[in-house]
Amino acid sequence: MDGISAWLRGGFSRRHLLRAGLTAAGGSVVAAGAALGQSGHSAHGTTPATVDMAAATASPHAAHGAMITVGDVDSAGNGFDPADLLTDWETGTVSILPDGRTLRTFEVEANDKEIEIAPGIKFPAWTYNGRVPGPSLRATEGERLRIVFRNFGSHPHSMHFHGIHAARMDGVPGAGLIDPGDEFVYEFDAKPFGCHLYHCHALPLKRHIHKGMYGLFVIDPDPARHPEHADIARSRLLGTPENAEWQEFVMVMNGFDTNFDNENEVYAVNTVAHAYMKRPIRVVRDRPIRLYLVNVVEFDPINSFHLHANFFDYFDQGTTLTPTLKTVDLITQCQAQRGILEFTYRDHETGLYMFHPHQSEFTELGWSGMFEVVEAVA
Repeated sequence: MDGISAWLRGGFSRRHLLRAGLTAAGGSVVAAGAALGQSGHSAHGTTPATVDMAAATASPHAAHGAMITVGDVDSAGNGFDPADLLTDWETGTVSILPDGRTLRTFEVEANDKEIEIAPGIKFPAWTYNGRVPGPSLRATEGERLRIVFRNFGSHPHSMHFHGIHAARMDGVPGAGLIDPGDEFVYEFDAKPFGCHLYHCHALPLKRHIHKGMYGLFVIDPDPARHPEHADIARSRLLGTPENAEWQEFVMVMNGFDTNFDNENEVYAVNTVAHAYMKRPIRVVRDRPIRLYLVNVVEFDPINSFHLHANFFDYFDQGTTLTPTLKTVDLITQCQAQRGILEFTYRDHETGLYMFHPHQSEFTELGWSGMFEVVEAVA
């Protein structure tokens, strides 16, 4: 019996609440589902497709899908789909300042919202723009950023950005929390480039974070500022031909304490347990992959990411254009740590390849997924 099957078949020994909820949800175990591809790359030979269920079940990899969560989450009811969160970049609106610089403006709202995190398991979330994680904000190094934040929630909230800015823009108690019904405009320069995070910094901090108030914040490098690595910088800069060759995905590792005992009952990437086990992420074999990975799990000291049958280069914090780790298949992250992973399946056969944390319990309770490696479609 392979390792993941053993873990999953072992049951939820420590999480009886989730087990009861999944039993009540009904439905059937799904081994694999519709495959996904990065949007916006059809010009490079990819088209959306669906995994044939009979073929997927017959695959030697189908054992990885045994004993996962039962049934399906209502993505329409949630207002967001994990499939879309992988590639849904929020780039805001762009204008030009009097000095010729680019001004990029984002609009973010705080809302209270019940979401479904596993089939039949509802969670009373606090959200940015009605989703968990919040919108994946993306800008370019050196731009002026303006984030218009409106609080329509029931508690004071803020936005704290992992970046460089003035104290009065820090979104912490003392600098300023935004009361329900109020608005605040954060404004600062986009620096340093990298894979960053934003989250609410209201107290108690662990409550505001674990209830869903966080999101990815990426600043792409400006190639003109990095002539020694201009080609690499262009490959990270959204909208360039070099960047379009990459298959880029957002992965926010999160967890949910459903009974408020300071222990998580559900773990996931992008909120919905086992979403990418049921609908593997489609990737084209000959094109490189870039993951923007961040850990925002509360109540557990570390999280991790392990890639099956492959190795990757890792850029810790994303603030370098050369890897901080080369040729590794596992990295660990404490809360708020993040980085960029780059790898390819160019030398692999097509098929299903797993990724998951190397904490067995996290895998059992929802945090695992599959890449469906395919040939480019002519």
